[in-house]
Amino acid sequence: MTWGLRRSLPLLPLLLLLLCLAARPAARASQSCLGRQQLLAAVRQMQQLLKGQETRFAEGLRLMRSRLSALHATLSKAAPEPPAAPTVSCPALQAPAGGRKFGTKYLVEHEVHFACNPGFELLGSSTRTCQANGSWSGQEPRCTEISACSSSPCQNGGTCVEGPSQQRCLCPPAWSGAACQHRMQTQTVPPPLSATADPAFSRKPRCAQLERTQQCRCEPGFHMSGTAAASLCQDVDECEVYQSEGAPRLCAHACVNLPGSYRCACPGGYSLLADGKSCEDIDECALSQDNCTQGTTCINTGGGFQCVRPECPQPGGNVTYVKTSPFQCERNPCPMDSRSCHQAPKTISFHYLPLPSNLLTPTPLFRMATAAAPGRPGPDSLRFGIVGGNNRGHFVMQRSDRQTGELILVQSLKGPQTIQVDVDMSEYLDRTFQAKHLSKITVFVSAYEF
Repeated sequence: MTWGLRRSLPLLPLLLLLLCLAARPAARASQSCLGRQQLLAAVRQMQQLLKGQETRFAEGLRLMRSRLSALHATLSKAAPEPPAAPTVSCPALQAPAGGRKFGTKYLVEHEVHFACNPGFELLGSSTRTCQANGSWSGQEPRCTEISACSSSPCQNGGTCVEGPSQQRCLCPPAWSGAACQHRMQTQTVPPPLSATADPAFSRKPRCAQLERTQQCRCEPGFHMSGTAAASLCQDVDECEVYQSEGAPRLCAHACVNLPGSYRCACPGGYSLLADGKSCEDIDECALSQDNCTQGTTCINTGGGFQCVRPECPQPGGNVTYVKTSPFQCERNPCPMDSRSCHQAPKTISFHYLPLPSNLLTPTPLFRMATAAAPGRPGPDSLRFGIVGGNNRGHFVMQRSDRQTGELILVQSLKGPQTIQVDVDMSEYLDRTFQAKHLSKITVFVSAYEF
């Protein structure tokens, strides 16, 4: 390109001369411009120069195409890159019953750890690693309940009784102490015995002759009674033992004594969990065990269910509502000059909360928040309050952040009972009232603390 510029520079005067001829009359052109033949020669020289430049440019393009084709052929013949190795992962692992799992990544070389809750011991692998073949190392972990009585901690014929967090020794007469290790001068009071006449609650002791002395003992859950010559093993009422001594409760609800043991029972509407002592509510609505009629909605509660059909307020003045969903009503458009209509709630929503009895406080129960419509400015200020209900002293309404308010239970509720509480949220923009939203909350308090 530099060479082409140098060759073209002498031609600039020729171009100027051509312009000169075009600008002057033919009569005077010969006096101040080159002759016609000279100009024609200059034009031919310019045409030849442009043709040469065009030829060299075409040759450059052909050379570039040739080199690109050669490069493409070379790359096409090269060995293809090996495909990326597929990502190997192992199946998801679950925490064992009575234990916990630590780790949520299941890719190769990632580890997952396991631990058991207090009162349980781990059998199997505490750590498992995802292997390259997509399987886990080690063995499946299991948490088994630790039996404190398996080590026979009670001495001198004492009976070990399992409790929810520890064992207890029921000592025979004349012995006392945590392990029945102290001899007493006076006879102790025997533990509560089953009052039933069922022969399964009493049985003969197991006796053995040791060094000219006969020693007898009872099976776990039974206590020795009677004289040495006519002893009898009678069932220990574990339910009574732990209730009378103020120990931790064996069962969440009811304790049923059994020969040598006990079992827990739950009230109607609850099922017994795998731990054998806790109760879980049965969701009759989810299991279609309700008898709600058409037009009503089933709400699960502690130990039962409720059939509800919320209704919009009756028309009053210029204020009317339409039901837009099973649990929400919206106000119809207001006349421009109706202040009372604009001050009425724009939306009314219905909410139902099941709670256990004597729930610890303070506890957040419900949240209200605002959301601006697309393309419209949202409120810059909100006000929350409790505006109705039959037990307002148990609740407070407070702001949790700039756009959210919370209904908080501050006094425990003892069931069974049903409580109504109404809360509203008012929106303001530039200190001007915009709209109000009302939430009507019904709280179903269970008769039980679970």
